[in-house]
Amino acid sequence: MNAEQFYPLFLQSGKVTIDSRKIEQGDIFFAFSGENFNAAEHAEKAVDAGAIAVIVEQQQFENTERNIYYVPSTLEFLQAFAVYHRHQLDIPVIGLTGSNGKTTTKELIHAVLSQKFNVQYTSGNLNNHIGVPLTLLSIKPEHEMAVIEMGANHQKEIELLCSIAQPDLGYITNFGKAHLEGFGGFEGVIKGKSELYDYLKSYQKTILVNEDDAIQKEKTEGYAHRITFGTENSDYRFDLMTQEQFVGLQYQGIQAVSKLTGIYNFTNLCAAAALGLHFGIDFENIKEAVESYTPTNMRSQIVKRPGKTLVMDTYNANPSSMAASLQNFITFEGSKTIIIGDMLELGEESEEEHRGILELARQLGFDQVITVGKNFRTVNQDTEAFESTAELMDYLKEHPVRSENILLKASRGIALEKAVDLI
Repeated sequence: MNAEQFYPLFLQSGKVTIDSRKIEQGDIFFAFSGENFNAAEHAEKAVDAGAIAVIVEQQQFENTERNIYYVPSTLEFLQAFAVYHRHQLDIPVIGLTGSNGKTTTKELIHAVLSQKFNVQYTSGNLNNHIGVPLTLLSIKPEHEMAVIEMGANHQKEIELLCSIAQPDLGYITNFGKAHLEGFGGFEGVIKGKSELYDYLKSYQKTILVNEDDAIQKEKTEGYAHRITFGTENSDYRFDLMTQEQFVGLQYQGIQAVSKLTGIYNFTNLCAAAALGLHFGIDFENIKEAVESYTPTNMRSQIVKRPGKTLVMDTYNANPSSMAASLQNFITFEGSKTIIIGDMLELGEESEEEHRGILELARQLGFDQVITVGKNFRTVNQDTEAFESTAELMDYLKEHPVRSENILLKASRGIALEKAVDLI
């Protein structure tokens, strides 16, 4: 079985899935296996549930009469098949990576481009070596454009994802202190994320550049195929504007205010707007997209409660994004409490980075600083330092937060959102 032979079945399918529990009529099921599971055992059940084809990597489960096919590696076949499908697509594919703001930027770009085009984009956080192929395979004939988010925690990963997604246009949101352990330090982050630039340059594709970012500017200097924003000499220039806790942008006298908090989201808005203008969308329509977009994914999400404003930013955290969140939150009017959780995957720099964030929090002068996680507990000797969210929740039952504004910021693994109902 190869990609070309399998493609006619794919064209009949509803979607591709790797979850045997969510099989629907007409699906194709890719059965993965690991140390503690073997999805191929569910191949026959998947067909019974409506799957029109199943890919397995154990030959004993093959049954060609029921369209259950053996391949040496489910992962490698999924990736190769996604590449084959990519070659059939005649639409612009936008690749997106960066240390912070990838998902928010992806959703903003989708919102803006959808004003004119039928756009497919990465669902949720399907941005890795499995998620990118699944996103590509979700692109249907009716789609006119695609936005593919690419995540990475080590070098050569973006290179692999580019070889699969083969973007026509790419954007790196920023270079920050994320996944330092896997990348081997900040210089490793720059090198790893820049693999997107390397791919785009090698194929003479287009790069979107924030010229206010010194690293982006340096890495793309002199390259012919650029769309730029940020400075007076850029292709597109936007002015920052704020309204209460919310951030927006202005272009040629037209203002658009988002439902996002944090000045750090200004460049995310600019990137989406620049792409919209590049693809011929009027700024009035871009304004509509920006103002209609509502964050619901625990990223810069504002939740209003009686007498309180909660800022939910609990999907991920690293030193760069944490510092930006604290500096933004201190500008809120009224009393302020921060509940900050561990930043994961920092390796040998973990203690130093957590200490630096704690010192920043104290310098900024918040009314209350609460930390959660073993890494913060190591550097925080105060009474309001907890090793887990469960410990925090026990504390909050007896000691409710009194501040008018409350920030929750942590890596996903800390699960700070569980404490929201107690705030």
